[in-house]
Amino acid sequence: MMQVSLRACGKMYLSKWVFKNLDVTFEAGNIHTVTGKNGSGKSTLMKIIAGYIRPSAGNVEWKLNDAPVHPDAVFTHLSMTAPYLELIEEFSLLEMIRFQRYFKKFQKPWTDDEIAELAGLAESAAKPLKHFSSGMKQRVRIALSILSASPLLLLDEPCSNLDEEGRLWYASLLKDYGASRTIIIASNHNKEEYPGCEHVIGL
Repeated sequence: MMQVSLRACGKMYLSKWVFKNLDVTFEAGNIHTVTGKNGSGKSTLMKIIAGYIRPSAGNVEWKLNDAPVHPDAVFTHLSMTAPYLELIEEFSLLEMIRFQRYFKKFQKPWTDDEIAELAGLAESAAKPLKHFSSGMKQRVRIALSILSASPLLLLDEPCSNLDEEGRLWYASLLKDYGASRTIIIASNHNKEEYPGCEHVIGL
């Protein structure tokens, strides 16, 4: 079980506060959503939670099964997806899945083909990712993140580039494979991105 706590947390760029004095604890077994307009600091907050960048003020604490996690080790316990995260486009989908296995375990002993099927992309499994549409690439990002065994799951605008079918697929995958994890979603007030969420934080 992963817990993330922010205390008086803030981030400043070029002498301007993106956000400040944020106090919040993210608990396992819940879906937490951070909402706000473009430029409100959602993606910045997600990167702070992931340990990719440090806050300008305040502090962040991570605990795994009540034991502290060092900031430099947080990445080993999380999976993250965002439209701005690059895929290795020379890889086929199956090669991308195999590459992912070197860094993250999956929740079940699925085969590569089974993961492609769960992503709804079985017919394109051997195709290079550079030939995928933006929606197909987003499915790859989402599937690799949600199907991972990481206790901390960060989803930054997960429905970006997804059509209606894709959004329904995403909601189903999150419901089926998101239990008992700490899930944090960043969204532009798009309720399709955080189905069933009762913990909403506005920036």
